[in-house]
Amino acid sequence: MKVLVEQYAPMLPRILLQLRVENDKPLANPGSGMRFVARAVAQIGAIADLDGLPFPHPTYNNGMDLAALSTEQANPASAHIDKLPTDEMLRVINAEDHRVAEAVAAEIPQITLAVDATVEAFRRGGRLFYIGAGTSGRLGVLDASECPPTFNVPPGIVQGIIAGGEAALSRATETTEDDPAIGVRDLEARSFTAGDVLCGIAASGRTPYVLGAVEEANRLGAVTIAISCTRDSALARMAKIAITPLTGPEVIAGSTRLKAGTATKLVLNMLTTGAFIRMGYVRGNLMVNVQPKNSKLLDRSKRIIAEATGASYEDAARMLADAGNNVRRAIDIWEERRRKGHVRDRREKDSQNK
Repeated sequence: MKVLVEQYAPMLPRILLQLRVENDKPLANPGSGMRFVARAVAQIGAIADLDGLPFPHPTYNNGMDLAALSTEQANPASAHIDKLPTDEMLRVINAEDHRVAEAVAAEIPQITLAVDATVEAFRRGGRLFYIGAGTSGRLGVLDASECPPTFNVPPGIVQGIIAGGEAALSRATETTEDDPAIGVRDLEARSFTAGDVLCGIAASGRTPYVLGAVEEANRLGAVTIAISCTRDSALARMAKIAITPLTGPEVIAGSTRLKAGTATKLVLNMLTTGAFIRMGYVRGNLMVNVQPKNSKLLDRSKRIIAEATGASYEDAARMLADAGNNVRRAIDIWEERRRKGHVRDRREKDSQNK
């Protein structure tokens, strides 16, 4: 018991130490005493500063119960993966990855709710925030950072928040994920309001940093979304919309950057892509709001205009230049001229000439 208490003493409320440990009363059954402390530790959260904290406090799990999560279990399919030839090893990984899409497909009804809620917030001037730690946080930041060049939206409309800040994007700084107060603080630093949407991301569904932020967003009355990969997680229960692709044990036990990370990325793809399609930022399946900021995107912009209007690549280039390098505007100008009979779709001409 002494080892357990010494190891987890920073997580224990002082009152627990005083009443259950510091008094050092003899126990009729020492084993039951150890089990009591273990259960108590598993039910409380890591706290940076205990001074002034009321008791009891919110029950954020520290990970003492992580061993019970499906994402932490050993996967029988990869039990001997370290002994396999490279090609067989990769086939095991690939076979497990095939399960991810099915797990995400089962959550489409919940993802639909999340997309529609996000669109409603956008139309009212709200924003979408992702928050997570480690791989989950990095995936949120990645998806947020790709929205401006893809959809030509302001950088602030989709934002990613990661425990540990920018430093955590390139190196592991996961210690901050154990403090729910830091999640609240990081949310407040972005001036989060009731009109915004918060999407908490945690494969385990138990990250205190994320839980603290989601609890605060709920308190404000905002829409909250949970993305986790374990059944009946604390995060899923806390959020208003729970998306829970059950990807099962990882190829490397507990390495949730694998299947859980892939599932998370697929959900994030659907969330923002679906929302901006509903907002009218995609025409057909063309990225008409793309920003032609480099040679690749400039070429793509010309091809999009050519596809949308039936113009030649050269004419599309001129149309793009005349529209100030705005793809949507170039297409809108062409369609207006077409309605007035000033231009015709080259494809219509070709079909009539056959």
